[in-house]
Amino acid sequence: MDRQERIDLIIDHYENPRHFGPLQPADVVHSGNNPACGDLVTIYVRANGNGGPVALAFQGQGCTISQAAASMAMEMLHGLTPAQIDAATTEALLERLGPDIAAARQRCATLAFDAVKHACRELNRS
Repeated sequence: MDRQERIDLIIDHYENPRHFGPLQPADVVHSGNNPACGDLVTIYVRANGNGGPVALAFQGQGCTISQAAASMAMEMLHGLTPAQIDAATTEALLERLGPDIAAARQRCATLAFDAVKHACRELNRS
């Protein structure tokens, strides 16, 4: 994927976010923020029981990168088990955003991904 295709993908996810909006009922609601940039995400997680796949959704506001990356993270992680999410790394997300874009805005790009991981850890504790 060339740079323009990556930019088009980011804009598409920003304008048409996937898994956006509150998930009712949610077993865990976890918020994350990036005070340096003003980005905010709220992650909703619903467990399917016994370590099975989870449903994910998010709401948020902030820069294009943080909100597009949140949408991409939801696509990547929705339907995985908590154990799979715990083992996941940001590499695939950062690659999808593009190394040059992600490197300059890594905290924005990983905000929602990290919040999902924290939410799933909360889910495991309950």
